[in-house]
Amino acid sequence: MKYFVTGATGFIGGRVVRQLVDGGHEVIALVRSPEKAKDLAALGIQLHPGDVTNKASMRAGMEGVDGVYHIAGWYKIGVKDRSAAVAINVEGTRNVLELMKELGIAKGVYTSTLAVNSDTGGKLVDESYQYNGPHISEYDRTKAEAHHIAEEMIAGGLPLVIVQPGGVYGPGDTSPIHDTFVQYLTGKLPLVPQKTAFCWCHIEDTARGHLQAMEKGKIGESYMICGPAHTVIEIVQAAERITGIPAPRIHAPVGMMKAMSATMGIVESFMPVPDNYSAEYLRVNAGVTYIASNAKARRELGFNPRPMEEGLKETLAWEMAQLEIKPR
Repeated sequence: MKYFVTGATGFIGGRVVRQLVDGGHEVIALVRSPEKAKDLAALGIQLHPGDVTNKASMRAGMEGVDGVYHIAGWYKIGVKDRSAAVAINVEGTRNVLELMKELGIAKGVYTSTLAVNSDTGGKLVDESYQYNGPHISEYDRTKAEAHHIAEEMIAGGLPLVIVQPGGVYGPGDTSPIHDTFVQYLTGKLPLVPQKTAFCWCHIEDTARGHLQAMEKGKIGESYMICGPAHTVIEIVQAAERITGIPAPRIHAPVGMMKAMSATMGIVESFMPVPDNYSAEYLRVNAGVTYIASNAKARRELGFNPRPMEEGLKETLAWEMAQLEIKPR
């Protein structure tokens, strides 16, 4: 099969295209800079110059493919410059899906996120859950808007499957999850928030969930391809068991995190603050739960993510190798 993939130079997209190549498929990757994607070309992946914010730039690359994976997205928490959020997450999604419909592509997989549901208040929700309140971050808000566009396009006849990853971790990550692991391993993580929880899924399992959605997913359906739910406290405690490096003993109460967020909202209005001390970053970590059930994906796709501690062991070993930290 021949697939067109956006976001192929990113964390999830990079693993998806590699799994596609390993499966014997032909891949066309949309890249803004072919010079920076030589590792993909070395795998036999065809590089197509273009950008999701420019609909016309994608047309030639998408023509004649069997399927489209739209994975490209803007993911930043706590940054001041959010100008690209709407352009990439919202308008970029609209561009890809409209072009897919115009070209009559047989099937597509769109990468949404559990974050469209914002804070679930401790509830393990499923695909039927609908959240209509205010969003905690600009990422959440714009991805929720893009998810709505995808659903509207499906209602209009687009042959699309939606996947919703949770917290994705693994070797090669550059997200805030990676930053947290680095801070922990270097003894610079002062505290962890109480109650805050995510569904933790290894990158290889997340990528495999995308392929399973293309192969087995029912058109018009959404699938939560997330891992098991664990609090951040449980993650660092597991990390301590694995590495021997002490986990932070300070567990910040929810009220304290919210107060810190409110204070930093005032401070950052007149002076720059580090991204991971911004009001938004603290708000996202103030006892929120981005958690959901993957039962439907297990049942219909055969999705089977590895246990958290198993994936965490590999990830921490990789991080420690990069930092030249020896196991204790």
